Amino acid sequence: MKIVTASVLLAVIVATASALPAHAAATDYAFEPVNAEARNGAGSEIAVRLVHKPSGKPVAGAVIFRTRLDMSPDSMESMTTTVEPLTESEPGVYKFKADFTMAGGWALKLQAKVQGEPETVQGTVVFTAKE
Repeated sequence: MKIVTASVLLAVIVATASALPAHAAATDYAFEPVNAEARNGAGSEIAVRLVHKPSGKPVAGAVIFRTRLDMSPDSMESMTTTVEPLTESEPGVYKFKADFTMAGGWALKLQAKVQGEPETVQGTVVFTAKE
């Protein structure tokens, strides 16, 4: 009798666990450039879109808490510049003001918290500063 009860209980647990919705992972999100080209110079505006990859939909309301803009695409990671967040202009689009000090490839490295996602979402978006 105890074996039958334990077997039924185990079957219920397995069935319940498989019926629960799967949680998204931080790797289910990606940052993309709105426009990969930027104006070289002070006060340039750049924008990224945060997308939920399985659905293809933009993710609004993320809290971006760490940014770094450097020239690592041109093998000059120590060349950095300031990045200032601007207000979210449309759902899932995050804008920044940056002072590009040199033409070339720049990598915007981001870390963000997405509502309902326990892991930190990380990404790198490459921009090309043009003369």
